[in-house]
Amino acid sequence: MILVDSSVWIDFFNGVDSPPADKLNELLGNEMIVTGDLIMVEVLQGFHNDTHFQKARNIFLELPFFNLCNKDLSMIAAENYRMLRKKGITVRKTIDVIIATFCLENRIHLLHHDRDFHPLEAYLGLQVISC
Repeated sequence: MILVDSSVWIDFFNGVDSPPADKLNELLGNEMIVTGDLIMVEVLQGFHNDTHFQKARNIFLELPFFNLCNKDLSMIAAENYRMLRKKGITVRKTIDVIIATFCLENRIHLLHHDRDFHPLEAYLGLQVISC
C-alpha cells in the first residue's frame, strides 16, 4: 500500500517530468495507491480549470481513501514534531508531519517529492518509495 503525497500528485497533474511523478505513473494500476483527506484538499484546491479539476477528482474518487488525522494521531504527530525540534530540525508544514505519522502508524509507504519528509525518514523510519 502506497500513499502518494500532494507534491507528487501536483507534478503528475501538471505534467512535470520528475522521477516521483514518473514513478506514480508506473505504479498506477500495478500497486495499491491510496489517498487521504488532507492530500485531496491540497491537490484539488489548486486547479483553475474545471475540466482538469473534474478529471483529478474522478481519479481520487477511485482510490482507497483514509482520514489522515484523529485525536490519537494528532498526539503522536505532535510528539514526532517535538522530537525533531529537539534535534534542531523544524519541519515546515504540519500537514507533512501528520501524513508521515499516519504512514508510520499504519505501515504504509510514502511516495513524495518534498524535502520535509527527509528527517522523518532519517529519524523516525518513514518508509518511502525510491525513485
